[in-house]
Amino acid sequence: MLAFFSNLLEPRKSVMRVAALYDIHGNLPALEAVLEEIRQSAVDHVVVGGDVVPGPMMRETLECLLELEVPVQFIQGNCEVAVLRERTGTEPPDWYRTVPEQAKAIVRWQAQQLRPEEERLFASWPGTLRVQIDGLGEVLFCHATPRDENECFTRLTPEDRLLPVFEGLNAALVVCGHTHMQFDRTIGSVRVVNAGSVGMPFGEPGADWLLLGPDVQLRHTAYDLTNAAERIRATDYPQAQDFAARHVLQPPSEADMLQVFTNFSFK
Repeated sequence: MLAFFSNLLEPRKSVMRVAALYDIHGNLPALEAVLEEIRQSAVDHVVVGGDVVPGPMMRETLECLLELEVPVQFIQGNCEVAVLRERTGTEPPDWYRTVPEQAKAIVRWQAQQLRPEEERLFASWPGTLRVQIDGLGEVLFCHATPRDENECFTRLTPEDRLLPVFEGLNAALVVCGHTHMQFDRTIGSVRVVNAGSVGMPFGEPGADWLLLGPDVQLRHTAYDLTNAAERIRATDYPQAQDFAARHVLQPPSEADMLQVFTNFSFK
């Protein structure tokens, strides 16, 4: 089984069409809807851009991804890093010390749920990934920025602050996530696209993701929100009610979250 997991991470030659799925957060109903569109879109490769956890249906979500008919590659998100450090009792990331206790509690709970094979799998995921995509060239996938899985920036972050991060990458396109809001912008000579969030989008309810090759498509998938909320509430996830209400039925608006992120200073 571990050999199978490691094979998923081996470098591959140029592929035709790639689906980039970020910040799923255990929202299996949202993932199922996106995968149905993927099957109809002739996708031959999937990149999962981190933050599969924490979430109400983490194990089912992971199994669903690992059983796809096309090759799948994963990278770590800030939440996988935090859960792994909690699991192993090592020093938490700097950002983790300042998050609300509610967030820490769910990371602790998720760490307790991990099986040893899931822990090893998460630990095997790299922080970044490069994939050759027809029509786009070499694409660099990261969770937040190429240098840090937790740095926050949005479509409104001034370019001069971002230039040092995106210079010298030798990639025409960088795909990121983390802030759960899609955008497509240019920083210096590099096109930077945020995939948004499959499981916890900020803005219109549904699931956001990217379709790459030969161009870039920002995709939004609608699904049965009422049914999804019922399925999530039926789980043993400690914050299931809140997740269903705030991240499925009525997510925070993009305008509100852009305002929140203005409080973060990008260095």
